[in-house]
Amino acid sequence: MGKRTGAALLAAVVTASGLALAPAPVRADEPQDVVVQERFTTSDGVELQTTLTSTGPVTPKPTVVEFSPYGRGSESLDVSADYNFLLVQIRGTGDSDGSFDALGPRTQADVVEVLEWACQQPFSDGRLALNGFSASAITLYNSWHLELPCVEAAILKSGTHELYRDLLVPGGVLNLLPGAGVLALIGAPALLQGLDRLQRDPGSALDVVGGLFATGLNVLAHPTLDEWWQQRGWRGDANDIPVLMVNGFYDVESRGAFEAFRALRADGAHLVMEGGHDGLPAGTDGGAAEAAAWLDHHVRGIDNGIEDAPRVSLTLAQGSRASYLAGEHVTVTADDWPVPGTTWTELALASGKGLSPSVPARRTTASYLTVPSLPTMTDVPNTSLLEASGLSALTGALPLLAQSNLASIDGLTGQSFTTAPLGSDVDLAGPVTLDLELATTTPGSGIWAVLSDVAPDGRAHPLTVGRLSTSFPGVVEERSLTDDQGRVVQPYGDYTNPSPARLGQFRRYQVELWPVGNRFRAGHRIRVQLVGTSLASPLALPGLHTLRLGGPDGARLRLPVLPGSTLDLP
Repeated sequence: MGKRTGAALLAAVVTASGLALAPAPVRADEPQDVVVQERFTTSDGVELQTTLTSTGPVTPKPTVVEFSPYGRGSESLDVSADYNFLLVQIRGTGDSDGSFDALGPRTQADVVEVLEWACQQPFSDGRLALNGFSASAITLYNSWHLELPCVEAAILKSGTHELYRDLLVPGGVLNLLPGAGVLALIGAPALLQGLDRLQRDPGSALDVVGGLFATGLNVLAHPTLDEWWQQRGWRGDANDIPVLMVNGFYDVESRGAFEAFRALRADGAHLVMEGGHDGLPAGTDGGAAEAAAWLDHHVRGIDNGIEDAPRVSLTLAQGSRASYLAGEHVTVTADDWPVPGTTWTELALASGKGLSPSVPARRTTASYLTVPSLPTMTDVPNTSLLEASGLSALTGALPLLAQSNLASIDGLTGQSFTTAPLGSDVDLAGPVTLDLELATTTPGSGIWAVLSDVAPDGRAHPLTVGRLSTSFPGVVEERSLTDDQGRVVQPYGDYTNPSPARLGQFRRYQVELWPVGNRFRAGHRIRVQLVGTSLASPLALPGLHTLRLGGPDGARLRLPVLPGSTLDLP
């Protein structure tokens, strides 16, 4: 167990967010925020920087704790004056010492030690809650197999259930963009706060730099889902903590929220799909009201009815992410995920670029070159991350960049398959599967599938994506989701042992597309495209992919149709 290493060193008046450089004017009778900086020493002697923010004098209150790698001022939740907020900069980041271990076992042990310490401090009344967004949420999901003391509830926004599968190597295809971005976001505060570290303990700077460098090398050195990755993913539930998950269907980590809900629903979890990295849709608050009610009920015991709210709330787009952010969306509620009563409708990919409920009797093939594709057109999760960082100005000025119309030249750099116009509106929400037999000329190439909503004017807006390395055809049957007909509708890929494809050999692949959440309007069409992997992944030699169409082994797409909807196709 860790120990206190110093008294309160700093008390300052700041604004409620704790992020302002100077205090905002306040009335003399208004309670003022107090910020207390303190260093905590872990059991292996590493010092972590903590920041306590309290409204008014520091008194024992329920305390919300967030473990962040993003340095000072990186709190991601506003809490009322009824709570204290403790930000902990995890080891090897910000102003904390030690070596960053990519949210692995040592960081997970720190989580337990800090919580044990915080529970007993004068600022705590013995009731703790957890908050996390993105990396700070991943830290907690990775630690859930350990008993987390004094924690009454948690709010986790975005974050991965399995770091390998949900973000950095989905489908066995390395995802460079978010990995590089996270290291940059972690490294920048560590660099900016480096002077303080050098003055305090010059030797610790080498640990910080070395940990970040080693993390980048380890991601590259572990291309399969081995023990190193398993230590950075879900390893079970040792707690009975009600968790509110908040995310969005376009989020770069969207899969994690769905899988975490399934793992923790027995503990009373709720899932609100209302925005994450992918932006806040107009007309919503991104789950802020639910978060406040969640804490008040589960931590302070207030009877506010949040426990009776639907356990799953899904904010569906209506055609595109741009219109979704502008306020064109619809909310569907349910008591579980996938939504009970969902039926997976199977559509066959056919020659002539068709996508139809009828399976063509005649067998044919279709081929395309795996030329790298433009991320804004084919890489929905990474595009949402980039647009939230400022790319939206470019895609707004050049809207074709955010459409999948030009993502491929059919028969050359891709293949697209499109339904006839829909006869009525249909709501799709759930995981999507592309089941196909495919041969390649380039072992280790990627199968990249994009699902789009095609408007009557021909504009095609990407909704979700599936990716799979041709070196990983295997599926773990007992962990895959099946429908009432026994068909796999969410394959759980086996990425432990690669099996490179042989030149020209047809093999069966089941490609998992991350969950879609969209209302397709009458007159719109559904399109699936097969293209080369996104430029956000490492460049590889182009290959020729050939897939089978028609007959019993022809390619099929399984789509989740919500109860009350019908996929109305001729």
